[in-house]
Amino acid sequence: MHPGPASARLPAAIRAALIAHARAEHPNEACGLISGTAPAAAGGLPTRWHATRNRAASPLRYEIEPADLVRVLFAIDAAGEVIWGIVHSHVRSPARPSPTDVAGAFYPDALHVLVSLSPDEADPVTGAASVRAWRIVEEQVYEVALDAG
Repeated sequence: MHPGPASARLPAAIRAALIAHARAEHPNEACGLISGTAPAAAGGLPTRWHATRNRAASPLRYEIEPADLVRVLFAIDAAGEVIWGIVHSHVRSPARPSPTDVAGAFYPDALHVLVSLSPDEADPVTGAASVRAWRIVEEQVYEVALDAG
């Protein structure tokens, strides 16, 4: 059974920023956090995108740079917000969690938002990168439809 939410609103400005960050970090995976009013699982709304560096500097995996993580977590806390989403890109594969992503998913209330830069995943009409969201709960993966906001 899907733990919810079935869908979530992702503002166009945040979506554009995620894609821009993914393209800027290419050929490596990009990463960052989205803060929000409450966890996505509790119906919270996304408020801000926080780009971070990929400590792994790899096209195959990501690890948020610890100094960036501390900075972002302090900013989120100071704003009275929470982690709404954890974001990273896939350079050549679909915007679906890999087995590595699933094994490293330690925040079940946050959405895992993936951006695919694979040309095979781009929107056939606009060419826009694929952006999809997932809840990962106890190593089970559930897609969350993203609505434009």
